[in-house]
Amino acid sequence: MSDWRHARTARLWLDEPVDGDDEALFAIHADPASWRHFPSGRVTDPAAGATMVGASRRRFGRDGLAYWSVRDEAGGPVVGRGGCAVPDDSLHADPTGRGWWNLYYRLDQRVVGRCYATEMGDAALEAAHDVAPERPVLAFLLAHNIASRRTAEKLGLRLVWRGPDPDNPDPGAVRLVFLDRQPDDALVTALAAEGMGARHLVGD
Repeated sequence: MSDWRHARTARLWLDEPVDGDDEALFAIHADPASWRHFPSGRVTDPAAGATMVGASRRRFGRDGLAYWSVRDEAGGPVVGRGGCAVPDDSLHADPTGRGWWNLYYRLDQRVVGRCYATEMGDAALEAAHDVAPERPVLAFLLAHNIASRRTAEKLGLRLVWRGPDPDNPDPGAVRLVFLDRQPDDALVTALAAEGMGARHLVGD
């Protein structure tokens, strides 16, 4: 297994977050433009940047992989956060105890449109499959976020579930779940525990 605390792609430096990343991470997540598809998700607590740094460090130590700080030049400013991490609640929801990798990407609006999410996502999938291939990779999206959906599709993920988004203040919001494999019975059970009934899972 490789050390995935630091990774390179053609254009990106992907690194375990450090203390100095906290302000940029907060700014990216506090920008209303990056939450236009889910306004209530906007981060408003300035301490959240430090929390993100700490969470990634903890998960790199526990799982061998977590969300990276994304840069597009060596030593340059942070332009995004993304990668694969194991949500704590997934370890409890999954009856196998394996949990799942959550694929996440959020970029500074000044670099949106450069396909950085797809480039970073490719590296994240490679890392997840290297570190713990038994864990499925999931991406949770909102149906009206077309750009995010296209990114998931470009990464080769398949749509396995669609239905209401219970945490969204918009009663008409539709959540999509994309997956890197056909869901097995254990994962169906886990998704049902997360409020996604098995009858909604889409098979081939």
